Amino acid sequence: MSRSYCINCQYPQSACICHAVKPITTATDIIIMQHPFEVGHAKNTVKLLKLALPQTQIYVGETADDFAELQGYLAAQNRPVYIVYPNEHSQAASQVEADNKAIIVLIDGTWRKAYRMLQLNPWLLNYPSLHLECDDESQYVIRKAKRSDSLSTLEAAAYTLASLEPSADIAPIFAVFNAMVHHKLSAMPAAVRQRYDSDKFKG
Repeated sequence: MSRSYCINCQYPQSACICHAVKPITTATDIIIMQHPFEVGHAKNTVKLLKLALPQTQIYVGETADDFAELQGYLAAQNRPVYIVYPNEHSQAASQVEADNKAIIVLIDGTWRKAYRMLQLNPWLLNYPSLHLECDDESQYVIRKAKRSDSLSTLEAAAYTLASLEPSADIAPIFAVFNAMVHHKLSAMPAAVRQRYDSDKFKG
């Protein structure tokens, strides 16, 4: 029997999170460069980000040819463009004065895939990069990461947005995130749930 999906949030009816969706708009624009492997991943957070912030733009691909349209779009902008990716030249997002009209670009993929995408898209070096200084661990306890400083794409986008646009209310972004995580955890058998160290979840 095929599963029935909610026409609004696109999650299975049994996992519908529409009750938690309260769309917002921001002066800062968010663009996601999404690796193809992430598109259908059940635990990917970009779909959640899009629900909370409908203006989010998503480009799927891996190579420079895949992102030709995005390159053209960014080149035509007269607004600051920042790539959210930590490196030796990146600046802390909290130190940037973007006048609430910036464009931030995030790469959605594992650390290995994100690094590969950077190598395949040297045009990204034309833009300054940002990193986050977060004291809290990621609350995405249902998806394991090898690095302790890993954040989900939704978390990275929300925290960067909060730094560049302090007046923005990011609570609705975390509301849909928390709703999905709670549902995933509650649907797990108790023995399995313990593996995800769910006591770290603060939602």
